[in-house]
Amino acid sequence: MPLWLTFVLLAAATLLWLLGSANGDDVIALLEHILAVGLLLVVLLGGRLLPLELAGLALALWLPRARSGQDSRTEPHRDDVMIPF
Repeated sequence: MPLWLTFVLLAAATLLWLLGSANGDDVIALLEHILAVGLLLVVLLGGRLLPLELAGLALALWLPRARSGQDSRTEPHRDDVMIPF
């Protein structure tokens, strides 16, 4: 993928994300966010840009639940017969 196309897709993803954040309609905002994430995935997976892939990996490892591998919430002990799934 050419570098100019990568920048165009990144700009379009940023614009869609900002438009989705400013939109008052929840459905259209969600659609714009989904399209922005889709464009970012096309850039990351199709562009073969190692710095962007490493930045995404660093962000994923920085998230709190990525390191622990467990749910941080603890459910209160209940004496009922139902088994939580």
